Amino acid sequence: MSAKVVAVCTSANKGERKKPVALAEVMENHGIVGDGHSGEWHRQISLLAIESIRKMQEKGLDVGAGDFAENITTEGIDLPSLPLGTRLAIGDTVTEVTQIGKVCHTRCAIYYQAGDCVMPREGIFVKVVQGGTIKKDDEIKIII
Repeated sequence: MSAKVVAVCTSANKGERKKPVALAEVMENHGIVGDGHSGEWHRQISLLAIESIRKMQEKGLDVGAGDFAENITTEGIDLPSLPLGTRLAIGDTVTEVTQIGKVCHTRCAIYYQAGDCVMPREGIFVKVVQGGTIKKDDEIKIII
């Protein structure tokens, strides 16, 4: 199976669950237009695999795409195993992996519901090298 986008999600502010959108406009060195996490820094877009979300569903949580504040929900790619600097073609964009996982300084609502959260261990962050658009079912390719 090839890797693909399961959902594209955005929110206006940081610290809240993201909602699926039909299409995201992505700007070079910025991220998703209108998303609270965009800007000139190394974590412009976040990615989390649907396989990771399913682990939380198996613990009894009613969660889905965007509930871990990820922008792109993926399928068929082992995100945490990608080396820093890996370039991914997502739709007609090009991104570069800048961070694997993250430190959670405060516990999120998901953690309190389940006693665990997968985003700190299995989510990744990218910066945008080439802008474009990303939508559901777009192919994800490792290009370098």
